[in-house]
Amino acid sequence: MQQVVTTLDDYGKPAWIIAAVLGFIIWWPIGLGLLAYLIWSGRMGCGNKMQWKQHFMQEAKRFGGGFGGFGPLRTTGNAAFDAYREETLRRLEEEADEFQTFLERLRKARDKAEFDQFMAERGASGPRPATT
Repeated sequence: MQQVVTTLDDYGKPAWIIAAVLGFIIWWPIGLGLLAYLIWSGRMGCGNKMQWKQHFMQEAKRFGGGFGGFGPLRTTGNAAFDAYREETLRRLEEEADEFQTFLERLRKARDKAEFDQFMAERGASGPRPATT
């Protein structure tokens, strides 16, 4: 069984998706079990958005600055447009990083405000006696 899992891992997500679809076709509990295993094991990688973003950026760099699912960006032959496009994509990437940083600061501030409120409410009710 471990050899099957290793083989499917070597082929990647498409192999797992095909296996799950075939499992549903053969007998629905098999497909359902495979789907649960894929989600539980994290093999589909849909839980961590920052991990997805890092993977996306690595793939874009690997394919020469490709954007989205549209494949690699090729030169158009117009140097001015290509420079404008590269600058715009770089600026958008910086803005996305700055926005993620802003969201992290916002989450931390909200967490601190909630904790401070909790401590204030707890302090207002006085210290609780120790129970034995």
